[in-house]
Amino acid sequence: MTVRVALIGANGHGRWHRRRLGPRHGSGAIAFVGIAEPNPLDPDPPVPPETRIFPDHHALLAETRPDVAIICTPPGTHLPIALDALAAGCDLLLEKPPLLSLADHARLVGALAEAGRSCQVGFQALASAAFDELCAAALGGALGTVTGISAVASWQRDDAYYARSPWAGRRAVDGALINPLGHAVMQTLALSDRLCSAPISAPPPLTCGADMGAEQSPVKGLFGRLEVERYRTRPIESDDTAVLRLTGRGRPPLVVAVTLAGEEFIPGEITVAGTRGTATLEYPTDRLKLPGDPGLREVPGRVDLLDNLLAHRADRAGVPLRAGLAATAGFTAVVEALGHAPVPVALGDGVVDDIGAGPGRIRRIRGINAVLRRAAGEHALPSEIGVAWAHPPHTENRLQTTGTSTAGN
Repeated sequence: MTVRVALIGANGHGRWHRRRLGPRHGSGAIAFVGIAEPNPLDPDPPVPPETRIFPDHHALLAETRPDVAIICTPPGTHLPIALDALAAGCDLLLEKPPLLSLADHARLVGALAEAGRSCQVGFQALASAAFDELCAAALGGALGTVTGISAVASWQRDDAYYARSPWAGRRAVDGALINPLGHAVMQTLALSDRLCSAPISAPPPLTCGADMGAEQSPVKGLFGRLEVERYRTRPIESDDTAVLRLTGRGRPPLVVAVTLAGEEFIPGEITVAGTRGTATLEYPTDRLKLPGDPGLREVPGRVDLLDNLLAHRADRAGVPLRAGLAATAGFTAVVEALGHAPVPVALGDGVVDDIGAGPGRIRRIRGINAVLRRAAGEHALPSEIGVAWAHPPHTENRLQTTGTSTAGN
């Protein structure tokens, strides 16, 4: 019987899902039964004539009865929509960031177990053969004892990017680490989990605000300490540049150094350093360099997450999810910690250049690529390596974040 698939949230990133669902519907691989989108539908890509369009997900679920619901809506809406879809009998493909708190994460995990359903999360880089090969090499001893895991990415986003939706640039739901470069965070967490004997588990949810103590830190069960320096080049609530470090619990240090105000483009590099060598994975392109390789080489083979979910539906015991919700607890812990962190430090014109004008204007931090690479290579924060504009981390016992904003520095 053909699996009935519905898409909730069809503009923005939802267009990417439409481009993939349309041809599958045309070939008969799935039945693309409906779309829920409250705003006028972008004309490109076109929607199959058989696909019904609804203004909200309640009507969609009631009238089309899909088997799988793809949820591609603002992050703060994920939990209620996911619960409604589960009540309608759906398995889920949930876009990142999946949830904003560990309490919500635990609630959805419980609802999935009660309903006997599954949830895949849109961290597609976890389903690559290159990632599998990197894990196998590290576990097989090719790197010796792992001494650190790091990620670097340098992208650019223009003013139009921050005007794309009401939640863009907003605290707790957006930011370089949470949204566009969330794959870098998830890849490093997943690597740490696979390489350590004690898997990452969801710690207890937060019960208070930013002045939490050690027992209330959302990363207490994940790492001993979370430190993050967050910066912004625009009047936004979230960061566009950040360096995150997780340490403790017997794990090697993990550093993620990323920016949306970059210089030369760095797609996204995950580096695993060890006593016998270093490996690098360019996760967006599935290119990998292991000790002995002359350079990055493409490793073909990336499992489509919807295909994986459909195969899992057909054999839940035999086909594991590549990016199941339960495996994202560590990512949600980081998201929650960042949501309770102080406002990112604002960097002024003495540090930032404007490239272009109007909606296409890009803000670029001078020398940022070198800062990110050094931070990742030394497993250090910018304030520890003498960066003039960096601010020392604000420390709250096991949770450390950058202090309050100082515009113009």
